Amino acid sequence: MSKRPEPSPAMNRLLIVRTSAIGDVVFASPFAAAVKRTWPQAHVAWLVEPGIHELLAADPCIDELILWPKGEWKQLWHNRRYGELFRRIRAFRALLRAKRFDTAIDMQSLLKSGLLTWLSGAPRRIGLGSREGSQWLMTERVPKGGIARRIGSEYRYLAEQLGLDAGEFLPRLCVGDDTEAKAQALMAAHGLAPKRFAVFAPFTTRPQKHWFEDAWQALAPKVRDELGLTPVILGGPADREAAARIAGNTPGVISLAGATRLPEAAALIRHAGLLVGVDTGLTHMGTAFATPTVALFGSTRPYLDTGRSNGRVIWLGLPCSPCRRRPTCDGAFTCLREITADRVMDEARAVLSVEHAS
Repeated sequence: MSKRPEPSPAMNRLLIVRTSAIGDVVFASPFAAAVKRTWPQAHVAWLVEPGIHELLAADPCIDELILWPKGEWKQLWHNRRYGELFRRIRAFRALLRAKRFDTAIDMQSLLKSGLLTWLSGAPRRIGLGSREGSQWLMTERVPKGGIARRIGSEYRYLAEQLGLDAGEFLPRLCVGDDTEAKAQALMAAHGLAPKRFAVFAPFTTRPQKHWFEDAWQALAPKVRDELGLTPVILGGPADREAAARIAGNTPGVISLAGATRLPEAAALIRHAGLLVGVDTGLTHMGTAFATPTVALFGSTRPYLDTGRSNGRVIWLGLPCSPCRRRPTCDGAFTCLREITADRVMDEARAVLSVEHAS
């Protein structure tokens, strides 16, 4: 067993900069707990975009959330109100520096996140794999490392390199009482009992990450009839029409796309008996809540090992995959097309058998 590095200088007032995206915030979520295990007295703040902050609000290891008004700044830039934008940036810098952080960690690695880290005024600024010039704004740089096949490995590696008690370092999300009450009311309104429904998470930002609608339509009756679970589709307002098409062919399927805010969606995932999803933030939440999860990856492959016995990844490993943002298949998306509903059902039975055996 390798020896854990000695703890680095005490982090008394720490700022974590990971402003987006949902999935990456989920991957990084154990970091605050690792800090608290090592430095229980530390004040841990997290800089994040509005909306996404709701995922972190109930975490007892995060003492403070600081919201980066990215949308407001972008609008001012678009409207060429450069003077007002400059004033807003100066005010935000003053807000950050008044908090007297001794350490700031840029987990996003980009120029924008590096600038935010630098604005904090923290004398110790650590960048994880910093690029785009952000490395010049850091006092220290930790290269990305870890076991690439494991979920959240680069953040775990960072924690280990900083001498933190990383523990098992699995995604962790907490649900507040108000959110739980809203989720319970929503479940009651749709006749859903805990562990008796399956969440489908079909939607994300890029089409090359989507499983096909006809595949979801083939899966839904199998989940309903063979597993005895009610399929519940989650997504955003823009996903309503696609969700309705998926649900339309199978009686009993419930579409809640656009009907929940992010924290309520998370609470529903916590109560689900099964989650099946593509590479999207909702899918990664399944691991955070130890919900039996089957993840479908194709053009992207963020991990292969969920770190949990009741989580499986289906990735076919085609020569062209992962292509990320540069598909070469002219829209065929074979890496996902060749994943069948029967294959998903096999993995679903496997994760459910683990759940029932525990």
